[in-house]
Amino acid sequence: GVALIGVPVVIGALGFKGAGIAAGTIAAKMMSAAAIANGGGVAAGSIVAVLQSVGAAGFSLATKIGLTSVLGSAGAAGG
Repeated sequence: GVALIGVPVVIGALGFKGAGIAAGTIAAKMMSAAAIANGGGVAAGSIVAVLQSVGAAGFSLATKIGLTSVLGSAGAAGG
Protein backbone atom coordinates (compact mmCIF):
# COMPACT_ATOMS: atom_id res chain seq x y z
CA GLY A 1 0.00 0.00 0.00
CA VAL A 2 2.72 2.51 0.90
CA ALA A 3 4.53 1.94 -2.41
CA LEU A 4 1.38 2.92 -4.29
CA ILE A 5 1.41 6.40 -2.78
CA GLY A 6 4.64 7.19 -4.64
CA VAL A 7 3.44 5.97 -8.03
CA PRO A 8 1.22 9.00 -8.84
CA VAL A 9 4.04 11.29 -7.66
CA VAL A 10 6.48 9.63 -10.07
CA ILE A 11 3.93 9.73 -12.89
CA GLY A 12 3.42 13.44 -12.21
CA ALA A 13 7.16 14.02 -12.24
CA LEU A 14 7.31 12.47 -15.72
CA GLY A 15 4.89 15.17 -16.88
CA PHE A 16 1.49 13.45 -16.66
CA LYS A 17 -0.44 16.23 -14.87
CA GLY A 18 -4.03 16.91 -13.89
CA ALA A 19 -4.34 19.55 -16.61
CA GLY A 20 -2.75 17.35 -19.28
CA ILE A 21 0.71 16.41 -20.42
CA ALA A 22 3.28 19.08 -19.59
CA ALA A 23 5.36 20.44 -22.50
CA GLY A 24 9.02 19.50 -22.66
CA THR A 25 8.71 16.46 -20.39
CA ILE A 26 9.27 12.74 -20.82
CA ALA A 27 5.49 12.41 -21.00
CA ALA A 28 5.38 14.83 -23.93
CA LYS A 29 8.03 12.81 -25.76
CA MET A 30 6.12 9.60 -25.06
CA MET A 31 2.90 11.18 -26.33
CA SER A 32 4.59 12.44 -29.48
CA ALA A 33 6.08 9.03 -30.25
CA ALA A 34 2.74 7.30 -29.61
CA ALA A 35 0.88 9.78 -31.82
CA ILE A 36 3.37 9.36 -34.66
CA ALA A 37 3.18 5.57 -34.37
CA ASN A 38 -0.63 5.67 -34.44
CA GLY A 39 -1.05 8.09 -37.32
CA GLY A 40 -1.71 11.21 -35.27
CA GLY A 41 -3.56 10.09 -32.15
CA VAL A 42 -2.84 8.29 -28.92
CA ALA A 43 -4.64 4.95 -28.75
CA ALA A 44 -7.08 4.41 -25.91
CA GLY A 45 -5.65 1.92 -23.45
CA SER A 46 -2.06 2.61 -24.49
CA ILE A 47 0.58 3.16 -21.82
CA VAL A 48 0.49 6.92 -22.51
CA ALA A 49 -3.29 7.01 -22.14
CA VAL A 50 -3.20 4.99 -18.92
CA LEU A 51 -0.42 7.08 -17.38
CA GLN A 52 -2.26 10.29 -18.28
CA SER A 53 -5.42 8.95 -16.66
CA VAL A 54 -3.49 8.23 -13.47
CA GLY A 55 -1.75 11.61 -13.64
CA ALA A 56 -5.03 13.42 -14.14
CA ALA A 57 -7.18 11.64 -11.60
CA GLY A 58 -4.94 9.50 -9.45
CA PHE A 59 -5.67 5.84 -8.96
CA SER A 60 -9.22 4.57 -8.87
CA LEU A 61 -10.12 2.23 -6.03
CA ALA A 62 -10.17 -0.74 -8.42
CA THR A 63 -6.68 0.11 -9.66
CA LYS A 64 -5.37 0.39 -6.11
CA ILE A 65 -6.85 -2.97 -5.20
CA GLY A 66 -5.44 -4.56 -8.36
CA LEU A 67 -1.96 -3.10 -7.94
CA THR A 68 -1.90 -3.94 -4.25
CA SER A 69 -2.71 -7.55 -5.14
CA VAL A 70 -0.02 -7.70 -7.82
CA LEU A 71 2.63 -5.97 -5.72
CA GLY A 72 1.73 -8.04 -2.67
CA SER A 73 2.05 -11.26 -4.66
CA ALA A 74 5.36 -10.14 -6.14
CA GLY A 75 6.66 -9.24 -2.70
CA ALA A 76 5.60 -12.58 -1.27
CA ALA A 77 7.25 -14.44 -4.15
CA GLY A 78 10.45 -12.41 -3.85
CA GLY A 79 10.92 -12.49 -0.17
